[in-house]
Amino acid sequence: MKIIQTRYENNTKTISESLSEFVCDDNNQETDIINLYPKEIFQELIGFGGAFTESAGFVFSKIDEKLQKELIQDYFGENGLGYTIGRCPVDSCDFSLGNYSAISGGVPGDLSGFTLERDEKYIFPMLEQAIEVASDMRLILSPWSPPAYMKSNKEKNNGGELLPEFRSTWARYLCKYIMDYKSRGYNVFALSVQNEPNAVQKWDSCLYTPEQESVFIRDFLSVEMAKEGLQNIKIIIWDHNKERLFDRTDYICSDDTVNSVVGAVGFHWYSGDHFEAIELVRRKYPDKTLIFTEGCIEYSKFSSDSQLINAQMYAHEIIGSLNAGMNAFIDWNLYLDEKGGPNHVNNLCDAPIMIDYETERVIYNLSYDYIGHFSKFIKPGALRIGMTRFTDQIEVTAFKNKDLSIAVVLLNRTKKTFECFIRLDGQLNKVVIERESITTLQIAPDEWGYQFIK
Repeated sequence: MKIIQTRYENNTKTISESLSEFVCDDNNQETDIINLYPKEIFQELIGFGGAFTESAGFVFSKIDEKLQKELIQDYFGENGLGYTIGRCPVDSCDFSLGNYSAISGGVPGDLSGFTLERDEKYIFPMLEQAIEVASDMRLILSPWSPPAYMKSNKEKNNGGELLPEFRSTWARYLCKYIMDYKSRGYNVFALSVQNEPNAVQKWDSCLYTPEQESVFIRDFLSVEMAKEGLQNIKIIIWDHNKERLFDRTDYICSDDTVNSVVGAVGFHWYSGDHFEAIELVRRKYPDKTLIFTEGCIEYSKFSSDSQLINAQMYAHEIIGSLNAGMNAFIDWNLYLDEKGGPNHVNNLCDAPIMIDYETERVIYNLSYDYIGHFSKFIKPGALRIGMTRFTDQIEVTAFKNKDLSIAVVLLNRTKKTFECFIRLDGQLNKVVIERESITTLQIAPDEWGYQFIK
């Protein structure tokens, strides 16, 4: 068994690797055990990824080609985080250089002048390089706001609602976005109905009540997608914080027609854990793909200097969501500048990789390493397996990859070091979980009784 452990102490990061062998006789050990049960399988992992925003693309465009290739490898390469999913905004979001739409004005039914020239300038060049490295890249498209002329408040920002007379036009608009991406060779596999439909933001935003989201999906969006042959694109509902995840899902999916066309549920982390909400959706709607679509360290709430705490937030979220039934995890901006932008309303945030493009200094936040403890070792297609743990002070998740190797991630946020045993197929392996550390265990197929369950 290979043990990879990351610690951060006194502003210094330490990564260690070691090997440990299983002992065939567990000697009836009862205490300090983490049990693994590879025969007990749960949801399949789709993968990990990040967002191709205009801000990320702008920062990326400011560095030379050699550094660009290195940073793409850091996220998408075999020796990087191994990302295979991307999220792209439909038109502008807060992490854009300003408000923009593919059409600036018009009347219901008119989509003339539709253009993705803003995406062409900053998003597509970055995306092209990512796909060169990760050819199986799959994309989610997410709108923050319809064009201003389609909304009740006549602006992109500050909430407002989609006017009823523009529902059909907006549905066609979204389909056109998908088809334009697909015509360029991009593999769009899902479309969110609306990013954060319950929030009035000072940036691009639009409100949908549960009834409005349901009606829009049933009578407009799914109809237009069927006309254009886009039924294989998953429709993602909610795409907001977890405290109302089950409520919104249960309302929308109580309509059999809507339920039949909704393929996924999206959620964010900004209102707290609420992992039980994911469990409720997983249990009642087992056919839905559950996707963490956005999360980041907001400077309005957290400090950029709290490297350990910020990284632990990521690991805690990933473990809690995976154990509750999550299929995919998508971080927010891939790259930002050293200040946490650009952001057209100054909503500055962290990113795992930040770039001072004036000096081409690259900042790797500890969150990059913590995400890597999952994404490097739990591969697309892996299945979550059963496990039990002796204490809630160590957070644990475990997956079996397609090659039958097992990856176990253990997070210790306490200031206490634990000596414990991994128990698998009647064998024990001792592991030391250092204080304030994250640890990944790689267990090869020939180290456990896989031959009996193939």
